[in-house]
Amino acid sequence: MDKIIIDIKGNLAYVTINRPEVLNCFDYNTLIELENIVQELHLNQDVHVVIFTGAGSKAFSAGADLKERKKLNEKEVRRNVKKISDVFDQIAALPQPTIAAINGYAFGGGFELAIACDFRIAASHSLMGLTETSMGIIPGAGGTQRLPRLIGVSKAMELILQAKRISCMEAQQLGIVNLSVESTELLSSCEKFAQSILKNAPIAIKQAKFSIQNGLNVDIKTGLQIEAKSYELTIPTKDREEALVAFNEKRTPEFIGQ
Repeated sequence: MDKIIIDIKGNLAYVTINRPEVLNCFDYNTLIELENIVQELHLNQDVHVVIFTGAGSKAFSAGADLKERKKLNEKEVRRNVKKISDVFDQIAALPQPTIAAINGYAFGGGFELAIACDFRIAASHSLMGLTETSMGIIPGAGGTQRLPRLIGVSKAMELILQAKRISCMEAQQLGIVNLSVESTELLSSCEKFAQSILKNAPIAIKQAKFSIQNGLNVDIKTGLQIEAKSYELTIPTKDREEALVAFNEKRTPEFIGQ
């Protein structure tokens, strides 16, 4: 049985962690499968938005597979930690916008996967947090870096040092979760959110994401140069020309991603 399932419908890809019997935890082989799929998506010009979720109704992902981790020697632990960090970096670097559909528990590495995505839509019963310090370790897949950038240093430090578990409502109040919905509406809400992106020009969407991500941690002058170069790439596109024609003809543009 595949530990990661990918389903592509039109321009939308669904990536599902398929280990519901262990709350969709990550063992090494699951990470390898996920990495292979992410690398394929990076090169897939037909996929314009990616939704990540977990199988079943209990968990998005409860993080590292601790039963596996208990059997590993120190070298293998370091291997696993590096792999999960590398894979989540690859997810964060996907050119397509990404949505985490949080359908339950999202702890440790599961939460780190969620914050590696661009957007988070969560079922209202979900619980989440970076709980690693309660296990004698620290977040090792981007949590100590991405969470402070998302919600600020002090609040992120509070959550991490206290190994705090927070509700979906609190996560939304903190700006971690973009939208809270009933569990029965989770995927349809994610699809609706995705469609609000998909209606726009694919090349422009990718360049806007690239400009935002790469301009965040540089000075404003460098950031503006990144923006200018990203803008340049949209000028010769057929989609830009189509938008102008559609505007003059008072109709909705039909973008083709060229």
